[in-house]
Amino acid sequence: MKNKNYDVVIIGSGLNSLVCALLLAKRGIKPLVLERKASFGGCIHTTELFPGYHHELMASWYPLFLGGGAYQRIQSDLASVGVEFLNNGYTTGVITPAGHSLVLKQDVADTIQRIDQFAPGDGQAFNAMVNEIFEKNAELLFGMLGNSPYKWSTFKLLYQQWRKRGLDDLLGFAKGALTPFRTWSQQYVQHPQTNALMAPWVLHSGLGPQDAGSALIGKLTFAAVVAGGMPVVKGGGQKLVDGFVRLIRQHGGELYNHVNVERILLQNGRAIGVQSGQDAYYATKAVVCNVTPTQLYGVLLHDTPLETQKAASTYRYGRGAMQIHLALKEKPQWADPEMINVPLLHLATDLDQVSLSVMEAECGLIPRQSTIAVGQPVAVDPSRAPEGGWILWLQIQDMPRELKGDAANQIAVGAEGWTPEVKEHVANRIINQLAQHIPNLDEAIIGRHVLSPYDLSQLNVNLVDGDIYSGACSLDQFFWFRPFAKQGKVKGHHTPVANVYHIGASTHPGPGLGGGSGLLVADLIK
Repeated sequence: MKNKNYDVVIIGSGLNSLVCALLLAKRGIKPLVLERKASFGGCIHTTELFPGYHHELMASWYPLFLGGGAYQRIQSDLASVGVEFLNNGYTTGVITPAGHSLVLKQDVADTIQRIDQFAPGDGQAFNAMVNEIFEKNAELLFGMLGNSPYKWSTFKLLYQQWRKRGLDDLLGFAKGALTPFRTWSQQYVQHPQTNALMAPWVLHSGLGPQDAGSALIGKLTFAAVVAGGMPVVKGGGQKLVDGFVRLIRQHGGELYNHVNVERILLQNGRAIGVQSGQDAYYATKAVVCNVTPTQLYGVLLHDTPLETQKAASTYRYGRGAMQIHLALKEKPQWADPEMINVPLLHLATDLDQVSLSVMEAECGLIPRQSTIAVGQPVAVDPSRAPEGGWILWLQIQDMPRELKGDAANQIAVGAEGWTPEVKEHVANRIINQLAQHIPNLDEAIIGRHVLSPYDLSQLNVNLVDGDIYSGACSLDQFFWFRPFAKQGKVKGHHTPVANVYHIGASTHPGPGLGGGSGLLVADLIK
């Protein structure tokens, strides 16, 4: 018999939900996490697609989590239940269609030297970027990302920075924060292959190189990867989820799967629980929702102000993504032998190619040449594959959500959009591009699993039409404006109902495996 009375009910079981639940449970506040699917973890989903090969179907890498405040609070707890993160000392790299390649290690000084050898002069551009992110602007930048936008501490931080740096310097920071990556790179980057190395990291924020704000986010992401590495969970992300579940239960919380919450129950203007079919789950303190604004204000919360409903109805989603999971019977034979050590590299030509493929996707077209993220989890965690075997985790972040056609006019696209036939043709194009640089790829593949934007949306309801960031991360939907600008009582993680909170990728500090919104909301609940 399920206990249906808790202090806090959390809808959804993604990383932010698990962080929130564990932090609450450790304080003696009893949480209940409700998950509509069979497994907990949201976008963390490890599965044995082929015998002996353990693939991460969606999320895979944890630099944001290990570098964030949530992990600092629960690091010892996770270690106590056997959760272990692995890093192999390498970070990222690039290979261009022309065959130029570069491998980077988790060492800033070494990276400067390698970039200068790869593209003379651009090592200094990287050095200036690192100083900008981790020295000059670290206190302001990480303070803003680590705090709720509407908390007094954030305004206090801005005031202190004004007193310390002066108005002109802060305006300079603001200018840089608004600059597109394309503009910044044209000013400071000398070589196209350096842009091939750096520009793809803009896509990992859901933006394109031409978008306002993409310079700061792209530089931050790239610099953080070089400094912090690309860690994975030993044995797969499911080990992390299982660790959270065990810890939450140890501290008096609970998690139920196969529970599809249909609405939030209100009484006298406050939430008292949630409804799922004939079942009600009651909360004495709060209801926390790890959903998109579309779900929150269109389904779960009724009778919200018209301004809030309108803001939620105009919330925009970004590009779609595709993932291709390949099981190999042997290691890929890269032309650069050191490439076998790289956790996550990109296949890209230059800034123009990265920008063009994004624009084609945003126009509804399958790109002629996509920017391909090539993950090699076995390079960090050999337990993922049988001895001698290998896994390639391919992520393509320049795919259209609403499919209208093929930029190359080679793949027939119908009104049905992302059909199984279309996605396999697209996967063939991607794999053929990669095979130009891995001579043994075709004969080494013993298993292939393709996920189109439509497939990703079916795996997780928050990935609307395959948008893996649960909403466009443009400036009008970021920081103070995520999920949207203040509307009455709606600000940041607060909703029109005083004890209903909003977390997840659609809220500040945005998408990624960081756990930031779960941490911020856990601290709000008393």
